Amino acid sequence: MMSTSFWNPRLHLQPRNGWLNDPNGLCEFNGFYHAFYQYAPEWPKDELKHWGHCTSKDLLHWSDQGIALSPDINEDQNGVFSGSAWIDHGASSDGEDLMRVFYTGNVVDTTIDERIDEGREANEIMVTSEDGVHFSEKKVLLRNSDYPQTCTLHVRDPKVWEQDGALHMLLGARERGVNDTPNIDERGDFGCVLVYDSNDSGESWKLRTTIRPVDAKGNPHPFGYMWECPNLCRLGGYEFLAVCPQGLPSKTFRWHNMWQAGYFPLPQGEKIIDATAVNVDSFTEWDCGFDFYAPQIFEDGRGRTISIGWMGTFDASYTSAPEGMDRCHVMTLPREIYADKKGTLHQVPVRELKERRKAALPLQNDTTLELNELLADIELTDIRTTAGRLMLNEVLAVSFEHGTFGIHFADTAAGKEAAAGRSERFIRLETLRNIRIVVDASCVEVYANDGMEVFSTRWFPVENKLRIRSNFDVSSASVYPLEP
Repeated sequence: MMSTSFWNPRLHLQPRNGWLNDPNGLCEFNGFYHAFYQYAPEWPKDELKHWGHCTSKDLLHWSDQGIALSPDINEDQNGVFSGSAWIDHGASSDGEDLMRVFYTGNVVDTTIDERIDEGREANEIMVTSEDGVHFSEKKVLLRNSDYPQTCTLHVRDPKVWEQDGALHMLLGARERGVNDTPNIDERGDFGCVLVYDSNDSGESWKLRTTIRPVDAKGNPHPFGYMWECPNLCRLGGYEFLAVCPQGLPSKTFRWHNMWQAGYFPLPQGEKIIDATAVNVDSFTEWDCGFDFYAPQIFEDGRGRTISIGWMGTFDASYTSAPEGMDRCHVMTLPREIYADKKGTLHQVPVRELKERRKAALPLQNDTTLELNELLADIELTDIRTTAGRLMLNEVLAVSFEHGTFGIHFADTAAGKEAAAGRSERFIRLETLRNIRIVVDASCVEVYANDGMEVFSTRWFPVENKLRIRSNFDVSSASVYPLEP
């Protein structure tokens, strides 16, 4: 069996072993960035979810802090599910900052099949920490009886933030359909977001409103049967509600993954805490690649809006752990989110990545450039043609042709091996101005048009070399090997 150690990324957060999924509790606290995540240390033997924990000074090199939270009380006995962190300034015992962590404690009755209206508990729980490593006893804040009666038992993933002098919480939910509203789910259920308020630092909560999907005329318009991992983004005078809808039907140029992750822009000046509806026509995917779900957003001390997503999915048609790997899934690179003058969101790798660049190597048109390891930052600027292709190791293509942009794996033995079940992802794109591609071992992230469009994928090439070839007509094409 060949060695696969070179598949382990150098600059993407990954678990020491086992399974990783949703990022949780992203924050900056006491001089460190903290990233918690869904973690099953005994995977594949046992998939019980804990919270893993890593810290970083630069968002690229992460120190493993072990398991932060484990399912050890009745209210989270079947898993410490997703949640967020809020920094309570000056609230610790010594007058310093206090980290408050909120998550969903999962309880399921395995004798019941659906566990939609019975057989499940979704408990919102809080713990605190003065050092970011050791945590207090758990306090249950909300139980099934505290949610609206219109909801099923699928309520989870608290996002907590402070705004207008109070704390607010978003919860993803699955609401029962009413009045035979048409829906893609045979039960008639549809996704929504619950908004709660707290005036005592998160100790108690009161329902404020429910945000539901509507069409352009304001009529109810179900959009998936469940919304997970709600989040918010506030930039350029706009607020954006981020959710992960489950159950959207695949279209020709969108919604290709099993479940989606995206955002709804609110009208300028409207606040999420006051919203009751979002227009389904405005939903925009964060990332159209194979491997992306459950992004979480936070603001750091420099005022940057940063997102990290799970570079994986639950889709069983392809894998992130081909034979020989002892761990499954990684996080995306941290991305800075910014809004342009039109209020459109862009995502680009955090600026710290450019500090890892070595001297630029020119990429000549239709000539292969080879690097001795799978670690590079590739930039093509001022693209002048309506068609072109960039190949990585002759197995993964980034292509643009007649208004279609995307990534696909070659239909060859080597391409199928590297793809591990993946095939292609593509979108409609009128104009392609620039491309940036980051390769880090088994991780590839593609940013087009200054990050207006993003594609993330895992790949598993057979050797630790990177060969790049492009026939795009551009004013500049450079490859920057990266310092690990």
